[in-house]
Amino acid sequence: MKILLLNGSPREKECTYTALSEVATELEKHGAKAEILQIGNKPLQGCIACRACQKLDRCTFGGDIVNVFLEKAKTADGFIFGSPVYFANPNGSMLAVMDRIFFSGKRWLSAKPAAAVVSARRAGTTSALDSLQKFFQITGMPMVPATYWPMVFGYKPTEVQEDKEGLQNLRELARQMIWMITATKAAKDAGLVPPEREEKIWTNFMR
Repeated sequence: MKILLLNGSPREKECTYTALSEVATELEKHGAKAEILQIGNKPLQGCIACRACQKLDRCTFGGDIVNVFLEKAKTADGFIFGSPVYFANPNGSMLAVMDRIFFSGKRWLSAKPAAAVVSARRAGTTSALDSLQKFFQITGMPMVPATYWPMVFGYKPTEVQEDKEGLQNLRELARQMIWMITATKAAKDAGLVPPEREEKIWTNFMR
């Protein structure tokens, strides 16, 4: 069982990493292989909707984390996306990366469990979570539950480590991820597959 975690913070081992590490440790405690990737702090190209990825089987823009992530996503069983909160939203680089990942890699993500984790000093967590979770909903990814919204609070890693309730919730999230992947595999082994999708109907609101 392989879980891919994406650290959307430009700071490699700060608060968001601390949160994701709590999840990864719990995942591995239950036999999963957890890998944390980090988007880094270099400028990132956003999606331009060129649709070249539909022919190339990858994002047309290389040299950053997106195609690395997509290659690993092919064999991953579940995903956790972590971001710091900037102005009550995920940070801009994280959104740029996720736009490209989900536009070009939907076939490797669909029907696989996913979760979002956010880190904030004080506020903006629920709106940031909502933004991240919309990527899962539109891609047909079951969202992993927990006992509270998956968020931690703190200005620095030592403060995040003091958020005992937040960290406990992240451990619960990890166990729920394990259960969902195990249940999905059991369903497939029993001959159950995700429901077929209808051919896409495209509409707009012009009359």
